Amino acid sequence: MSRSTLTRRGLVGATLGAGLIGAALPIRRARAAEYVFKLGTDVPDTHPINVHARKAAEAIRERTGGRVELQLFPNNQLGGQSDMLSQLRSGALECFALSGVNVLSTLIPTSSIYGLGFAFPNYDAVWRAMDGQLGQTLRGQIEKAGFVVLDRIWDNGFRQITNSVRPIREPKDLQGLKIRVPVSALWTSLFKSLGAAPAGLNFSEVYSSLQTRVVDGQENPPVIIDTAKLYEVQKYCSVTNHMWDGWWFLINRRAWGQMPADLKETFAGAVNAACLDERKDVARLNASLREQLTAKGLVFNDVDPEPFKEELRKSGFYTEWRKRFGDDLMGQLEAAAGKLG
Repeated sequence: MSRSTLTRRGLVGATLGAGLIGAALPIRRARAAEYVFKLGTDVPDTHPINVHARKAAEAIRERTGGRVELQLFPNNQLGGQSDMLSQLRSGALECFALSGVNVLSTLIPTSSIYGLGFAFPNYDAVWRAMDGQLGQTLRGQIEKAGFVVLDRIWDNGFRQITNSVRPIREPKDLQGLKIRVPVSALWTSLFKSLGAAPAGLNFSEVYSSLQTRVVDGQENPPVIIDTAKLYEVQKYCSVTNHMWDGWWFLINRRAWGQMPADLKETFAGAVNAACLDERKDVARLNASLREQLTAKGLVFNDVDPEPFKEELRKSGFYTEWRKRFGDDLMGQLEAAAGKLG
């Protein structure tokens, strides 16, 4: 046995004898959370929805004394949108931030109404609708489908068209253009009505599909064009503002039902507050990113929406979707955003 070993043992023994380890170095075991909720998103880690979801998670942990933990899994870590929706329904995933225009519309067709082409002229109209009667009606439909949905919808922003072929200045420029759209009947109908060739793909496939020219272009808000680095595989960005989109914060009903009322209130309050901050961030970024994306190589052009709206009227797009959504729901949308065709 070496001298150093004896010395170490001697020191430890002396310290134990004096009762100093317990006094100077108390053992603290971190209390495991009683309720752990996983949140999946399909956008890159740096997107404002993920930034503010983390802030909500911090607030939830602090305000519940560590009893509730919200874990974030961004950028399709848990699978594509269809996968995460299935996990949410089964209970394998507790929370999912999901667009009503996207795969949610495969379960609740009317959830896509706010994505009607050129429905909203500005953000004031968006929030009149989504924080007002239309949003309340849609949340009721989502609840009936078996999900818990929080009061505020997160902002994804107004969508623009990018492609690698030509600028889009008028409807004829879309003729035959292969445009990636989310998996949604409304998105497909919109771009078919404008003469394009839409292809429904999950967001996880977008970059590679653009890179390999499986599709010519895509459409997304500037924040996503930037955070997903789509400017690396696209040349033109046409500012169409053809659709506004947002994410509902959905929760598995069984998981939610297990949590006491006071913790539910704290959880919902923190998430809804973070949502309002995220809205400000997204609006600010979408307005300021044009200069940055231009420096990265995108060529921008502004678009008059009226010829596109007229094309949709002539094609019967608005008439078709009015029949699908019904006069009552369309009336709620138009009361906030203005009359459509």
